[in-house]
Amino acid sequence: MAFLAQPTAMFAPAKPPMGMLSADPDTREALALFAANVADRAVLLTDLDGKILFSNNGAERLFRYDPQDLVGRDIATLLRGDAGQPRQHDERAMQFATVRFETCCRRIDHGMFDADVTITPIPGVDRRPKGFGYSIFDISDRKAAERKLAESEAHMRSVLATVPDAMVVIDARGRIQSFSAAAERLFGYCEREVVGSNVNILMPLDHRARHDAYISRYLRTGQQRVIGNGRIVVARRKDGSEFPMELSVGEAKSGNGRIFTGFIRDLSDKQRAELRVRELQDELIHVSRLSAMGTMASTLAHELNQPLTAIAAYLAAAYRLIPEQARDGARVGEAMDAAGREAVRAGDIVRRLRTFVARGENERHVEPLVPLIEDASRLALTGTRECGVRTFYRFDPAADQIFADRVQVQQVLVNLIRNAVDAMGGAAITDLTIATRLDGEMIRISVIDTGSGLRSDQIPRLFEAFETTKPDGLGLGLSISRTIVEAHGGRIWAEPGAIAGSAFHFTLPTAPPVGKS
Repeated sequence: MAFLAQPTAMFAPAKPPMGMLSADPDTREALALFAANVADRAVLLTDLDGKILFSNNGAERLFRYDPQDLVGRDIATLLRGDAGQPRQHDERAMQFATVRFETCCRRIDHGMFDADVTITPIPGVDRRPKGFGYSIFDISDRKAAERKLAESEAHMRSVLATVPDAMVVIDARGRIQSFSAAAERLFGYCEREVVGSNVNILMPLDHRARHDAYISRYLRTGQQRVIGNGRIVVARRKDGSEFPMELSVGEAKSGNGRIFTGFIRDLSDKQRAELRVRELQDELIHVSRLSAMGTMASTLAHELNQPLTAIAAYLAAAYRLIPEQARDGARVGEAMDAAGREAVRAGDIVRRLRTFVARGENERHVEPLVPLIEDASRLALTGTRECGVRTFYRFDPAADQIFADRVQVQQVLVNLIRNAVDAMGGAAITDLTIATRLDGEMIRISVIDTGSGLRSDQIPRLFEAFETTKPDGLGLGLSISRTIVEAHGGRIWAEPGAIAGSAFHFTLPTAPPVGKS
């Protein structure tokens, strides 16, 4: 390398090249040696026209030129590859202003690299610029990292723009860092409106004050409540409306500290759909009760006709006895009492029917179990006297109260009892047993008959919709019964009877202790 081998030739006092700053020969030689051996960057000296007069070892390694090929070359061919391009940076440097910029440089093999270039004017003895010093540093790795970061940011922006769930990123102070497109649509804010704001602007007013305390407690104790766990919370839109959402929060550490990413799913549509499903289920249950009453209409008409006929007969007899009242007043009283009892009986039948088919609200209360079963039995067994059914009750004293919807539980019982009576049609023994038993925190209710029983292949599908063992059945009664029982948190199943027939069981929750309902 010419200038490295003869550094003093460049700085000879008789002819100082470029009119460099005046210095003693030792100082000039030391500066030349220092510049020549700088390894991490290229150091080039040019005249005012851009011709290279000196290059160091770093320049040779960076541009991959031999020393003799660099000296005398136009600097523009290295920086821009076009010697005719105007040197705006050089013109600024002529005003004694150090110029720094980034550009692409060309190696001898025409490969390009990113570079940070600093141009410093070199004054001569008359203080006017006589040339330029170039410091060129390879920043390819840095620019590649910046491009990768930009690509990552662009990818993140793409994710934020397309992810279906709303996504909000906050820092450890609760300040919003990014706000996805889905979040904009969900909350009604633009990203620029919320970035830098506290995330509690997305919360109901009564929750805002507590949020910062949650973050502080987590950072202090590490105790997780939401982070890593999904939970249902209430959020607030820009227009002030509130809605339910499912929130999942993840945590990460960055160069700037911790960040928290919240993934938000609007549950408004889901809740509306669930409400609609419940409404349809209630409607189906109600229709099922009406259908059950339809099948019982003829027997109910016969059953009601008996007390009404008796009322008429007793009243006619009483009327005939009135002229003999003085000598037979007791018989008149007995007839009137009997007529009254039959009228009450008819009224009870009508009352039970109206209660059973009434739509009403689906509400659960603490209900005494024995009266509920007896009332449902009387309704279900109406018109079955001719069948000779004998009914037995086995009640567990400990299973005395349930927490349930009275009418819906009665619907299950009526359906099971009517099915049991139908199954015993033509059987030699027609015994029906209704039993209760405490089973942990649940109460088991059993309806057991001595009828024809169930085949083993029928039991697995028995509670599916449209599955029936009756020639003229729709297959909805047991399916609806299962819906009612499971909605109460219980289960329903069937099994063969101990000796003959079938046993249907279902469980319901016991009434909670006083003060915990």
